[in-house]
Amino acid sequence: MTTTFENEGTTASTPVESSARTDLTGELIDAVLASLEDAKAEDIVTLEIGAKSSLADQMVIVSGRSHRHVGAIADYLVRDVKLAGGGNPSVEGMNTCDWVLIDAGDVIVHVFRPEVRGFYNLEKMWSPEPEDLPKYVS
Repeated sequence: MTTTFENEGTTASTPVESSARTDLTGELIDAVLASLEDAKAEDIVTLEIGAKSSLADQMVIVSGRSHRHVGAIADYLVRDVKLAGGGNPSVEGMNTCDWVLIDAGDVIVHVFRPEVRGFYNLEKMWSPEPEDLPKYVS
């Protein structure tokens, strides 16, 4: 949905988030988190990234205990996203199961083995910036 504003003969469009989209995203993240809990995923972290990136509204980062556990978490998650009406998510990394990325549109899920998760440290990269850091002026 787009709202159009007219000002002195010019037209500018601004996207407006509809409540239907917000409800769908809420239902999707609920389905994702329930699936991850059922699959015994560990160290589940959910990050709001909508203000930082247009990739998605939320990013979920989890760990599996082994290659097999990471693959099982990803398989169950893809099935549960489809059952929840989230379409057919894109999946990358199932061939090695060190790091599996599931792109479900408004929610992106990273499933890691613990060693790989520690190496890439996505939580630090995507977490909100602390407001109390000193501002340097050049």
